[in-house]
Amino acid sequence: MSGPSTATADGPAAGTSAGSPFAALSFEPFRWWFLSQIASASGVMTQAVATSWLVLRMTGSALDLGVLSAMTLLPSLLLGAWCGALVDRLDRRLVLIATQSALTVLGLALYALIATHAAAYWSIVLLSAAGGPVNALDGTARQLYVLDLVGRRRLASAVSLYEVILNTSRVLGPALGGVVLVLFGAAACVLVNALSFLAPLAVLLRYRPAFDADRARPAAPPGRRGAARAGLRYAWSVPPIRCCLLIAAACGILFNSGLLFPLLADRVFHLGGGGYAALLSVFGLGALPGALLAARGGEPTGRQVAVLAGATGLCTAATACAPDPALLCLGMAAVGFTSIWMVARANTFVQLRAAPELRGRVMGAWTMALPGASPVTGLAVGALADAAGARAAFGCTGLLLLAIVVASHRALTATEAGPAPEPLP
Repeated sequence: MSGPSTATADGPAAGTSAGSPFAALSFEPFRWWFLSQIASASGVMTQAVATSWLVLRMTGSALDLGVLSAMTLLPSLLLGAWCGALVDRLDRRLVLIATQSALTVLGLALYALIATHAAAYWSIVLLSAAGGPVNALDGTARQLYVLDLVGRRRLASAVSLYEVILNTSRVLGPALGGVVLVLFGAAACVLVNALSFLAPLAVLLRYRPAFDADRARPAAPPGRRGAARAGLRYAWSVPPIRCCLLIAAACGILFNSGLLFPLLADRVFHLGGGGYAALLSVFGLGALPGALLAARGGEPTGRQVAVLAGATGLCTAATACAPDPALLCLGMAAVGFTSIWMVARANTFVQLRAAPELRGRVMGAWTMALPGASPVTGLAVGALADAAGARAAFGCTGLLLLAIVVASHRALTATEAGPAPEPLP
């Protein structure tokens, strides 16, 4: 049964400005969804600590860790468009109930294997591979479910608060995982993750969305053959959306914290595991105010996205030149601040620019770019780091962002307003 609503239209809830960073929290369903997502995202990070530790203990191979990461993320790249087509066709709430249930079952299965000492490297990879498509569908549906929960006017607040969730989990998850791993073992970390999906499930079962997310009946049903390819063609044919997808794919290198962060900490500054943890913490702490700033104001513009992407590129390039650990940490906080601000605004911009009947497929393309492209960009940047050093690889990431901004500036700033483009026939 649906819970009480705090708004009757797409205007601000009583006592809350739509331009406030916390406007989305004026809705009771979103408040509970927000809290449940902090628990769930922290649980995911807790399990990541345990599985990485187990794989290293079993194989001692960094390559095996890379395979584990690829099996988890590649489905987002390969299946993102098709997941978007499904999300356009189905009820987002029911999709999320199914995916959260499936993730709970997969987590409990991995817990049972580890607790009974039956886990092997292949079984961990197999379960990660099984969870990959589920996560790809879940991630696309979650991108749009917040629009169903809070409406168009508070979308910027909701998307930015979701970035707060992700970065809170980057701080809380590894810390919780480390404590649970030491005190209770790897199986307990996985159990924490499996049980953490019950919180979002409870919210999904308790509340129904108050808004219909401007959903229009498509001229051609999204279930037809070729619908996913049509969504990709549409996303690529709209210059502002195409530019945001390229920026998101490049920025995903910065969010692959298991790649360049440990290389900078260990090979360049010789800081060890403690230094790696410090870099993760300052990146996450810097990102929190960035996410809150992204939640302020109305709908984002292409010009804002371009400026923030340029600032992220400059901060990244400057951080690569840091002469000492103190300036490295300061630079990482600045990169976290600008990158999260930019990604949250770009995500909102893409959702609102997309034709409503194609919004799921466009956000499927977004999921393909971030985090889906991470295995591909990670391999390229990792090879560059081996050949030229971690500083050069990190600096080139910043230069890549700057190059995309220069190339796409006109497309992002040419159409600051106006209705969403018509879908391709």
